[in-house]
Amino acid sequence: MSRFDAVLFDAGGVLVLPDPTVLRPLLATYGGVDDIYAHRRAHYAGMAHKSRQGSDERDWSSYNKAYVSSVGVAEDLIDHAAEVLDNTRSAHLWRWPIPETLIALTALADAAVPMGVVSNASGQIEEMLLRARICQAGEGPGAVMRVVIDSYVVGVAKPDPRIFDFALPHFSEFDRARILYVGDSVTMDIASARGAGLHPVLIDPHNDHADADFERITSVEEILDWF
Repeated sequence: MSRFDAVLFDAGGVLVLPDPTVLRPLLATYGGVDDIYAHRRAHYAGMAHKSRQGSDERDWSSYNKAYVSSVGVAEDLIDHAAEVLDNTRSAHLWRWPIPETLIALTALADAAVPMGVVSNASGQIEEMLLRARICQAGEGPGAVMRVVIDSYVVGVAKPDPRIFDFALPHFSEFDRARILYVGDSVTMDIASARGAGLHPVLIDPHNDHADADFERITSVEEILDWF
């Protein structure tokens, strides 16, 4: 028997990352390594620091410093590089598809698992996911989602659990406790999903949250066995 009946995804850190093909050369100027894997790792290091600081959606200062430090920026340049990163990483750079996630979405779609997206964003997320051929609401070039919710569009953002009220009517045949929510932030995703009565799981590829009191996975592929 499947553990869950449906799954909702956050976008950043779950479906996409800030584009490392832009950020690699940007931070190489300050000593950052020119390696995609290092920049993938840096995102989760940044999110872990952001969560530990309890930073809200608008405060990315701790993320920026952890990110540039993770990719090897020289100690005396961290503050400057973090400022440059903050001024470069726009909402439109959250566009680099995570390869393991694409594999998992295809498998979940083939198994007819009901899926959706609920993301804090800036009004761009639905178009970006479609353009990147990752997913879309209804039929299209990517995995089929029942709904794609953008916080800017609906006017409610995580950690407010009410953001899920815009998605859950599309999954009304299921008990909320049997709907999985996959995110990359403790303060934004785990907290809001719990508040909405969903079952949260955190993407934690590098064991940054060893003391967690919630489920963690290293990639979206791990949830395939749950359906």
